[in-house]
Amino acid sequence: MPLPYTDVHEMFRNSVQRFVEREVAPYHESWEEAGIVDRAIWKKAGEQGLLLITAPEEYGGGGGDFLMVNIFLEEMLKGVYTGPGFRVHSDIVAPYIVNLGTEEQKKRWLPKMASGEMIGAIAMTEPSAGSDLKAIRTTAVRDGDEYVINGQKTFITNGEHSDLIIVVAKTDPNAGSKGISLIVVEADRPGFKKGRRLKKIGLKAQDTTELFFDDVRVPLSNILGEENRGFVHLMTELPRERLIAAAVAQVGAESAVRLATEYARERHVFGGPLMAMQNTRFTLADVTTEVTVGRIFLNDCICRFLEDDLDGTHAAKAKLWCSERAGTVIDKCLQLFGGWGYMSEYPIARLYADARVYRIYAGSSEIMKEIIARSIENAQSFENE
Repeated sequence: MPLPYTDVHEMFRNSVQRFVEREVAPYHESWEEAGIVDRAIWKKAGEQGLLLITAPEEYGGGGGDFLMVNIFLEEMLKGVYTGPGFRVHSDIVAPYIVNLGTEEQKKRWLPKMASGEMIGAIAMTEPSAGSDLKAIRTTAVRDGDEYVINGQKTFITNGEHSDLIIVVAKTDPNAGSKGISLIVVEADRPGFKKGRRLKKIGLKAQDTTELFFDDVRVPLSNILGEENRGFVHLMTELPRERLIAAAVAQVGAESAVRLATEYARERHVFGGPLMAMQNTRFTLADVTTEVTVGRIFLNDCICRFLEDDLDGTHAAKAKLWCSERAGTVIDKCLQLFGGWGYMSEYPIARLYADARVYRIYAGSSEIMKEIIARSIENAQSFENE
């Protein structure tokens, strides 16, 4: 199923390609060595209209659709360029503000995010609470016309550069998931501290840090959506996040197949091209089939999303399938490179390291299976009634 691209989408693709070639490719290796990108890249992306692609134009966004998000992912991952964390900023943080924010909040934060002046992050995970958000310990207690926030977050993408953080906190600690709220914290608030830059297996150019909140005070007007309805808000937005995660995994797998195919055509062994070996051809036949199946399903989910018809179960299925298959596909492709596949100078090696997180972030594979299993159980219960 082809995606409904138009001439406008292809013009956007050309713009992204030029940006990647000029502003990302020459610097990505140094970013990976540093463990963080140059902050200037954010303003350059903003100047080119490549941040907040889908946000309304009245707030500085591009007014585009999810197809443009998919195009951006494709062009970045063709060269295995995984930094900076544009997608978290533009396609996870910004939509929360667009969909849940007041008019005042949108006007205050979105234009600066669109220009790259303000970098966004979302703080869910804690040292003792990952996929189980009900177990978070960070609290936001009312004190007059302010919330006082205390707690710790970890594995935060864009954490070191962040100027604005959506914090998942307990506003009613005794109410479980019904006591969670989403509160925006600006990085210049007293008591807020950024911790160490975490060293990772992959995604080395993305800064990932710990965040600490010690009696951080923010006005009550910084809440997103309704108090104690944060868990519901998260569940509403998570299908989009998981669709993005599925798209990243799928494009990563497709890039691996392309890299392996190109290498097999150029590499000669035992007096002939690697492509002439039956094992090579059969391996490429396997992985090409796998990415084709994944692409068909992902495209269907993207079309559903464009029509506002993507439910949480379908998003979970896409995230599960694409992330699990990507790891297998990339591993098979790397094997064709032999020893060179283990050298970080080769994009396939970086892709292999980056891909391991596909099955973890945006909800682990185990959580995706639980979501899918519950939908099956609920369907069976409905049939029995």
